[in-house]
Amino acid sequence: MIVKVKYAIIAIIGLLVLQGCGAYSFSGINTTATTFQVGFFQNQASIIIPGIDQDFTNQLQDLILNQTNLDLVTSNGDIVYEGEIVQYLVVPTNATSANTAAQNRMTIAVNVRFYDTKNPKEDLEQRFSFFFDFPAAQSEISIRDQAVAVIYERITQDILNATLAKW
Repeated sequence: MIVKVKYAIIAIIGLLVLQGCGAYSFSGINTTATTFQVGFFQNQASIIIPGIDQDFTNQLQDLILNQTNLDLVTSNGDIVYEGEIVQYLVVPTNATSANTAAQNRMTIAVNVRFYDTKNPKEDLEQRFSFFFDFPAAQSEISIRDQAVAVIYERITQDILNATLAKW
């Protein structure tokens, strides 16, 4: 008899634990939306670098696909991302004793508009930016692909956290 009660208690505790996990989203995303769309993020910065706009658009789509259970659509998404690249800037950040640059900083900023058709009070417009420092001895062209990849990885994650993960 004691063994049956013991198994019953274990079963009840197990069910409660499983039921508690049912409401939790392991992705950390709290939305009733099932689809999303990402509009083309046109480069409107004062310096136009071909292809970085398409790269950003693709990287944002890929991140949302990989970190959520949302389906990508081309129109009428429950969640919509749109915006533009508003800054692409490379400036010296550290000088040497000879008054030359020791280090440069590439900064990219993106203005994002987020619309949640299921919950419009979650709509957001915000500017996101990040930077990449590199030695002045390296040219911007030689480091651009690596720098843009690092910057976009951070910006897209920040966008996801601000819009869906609410971090």
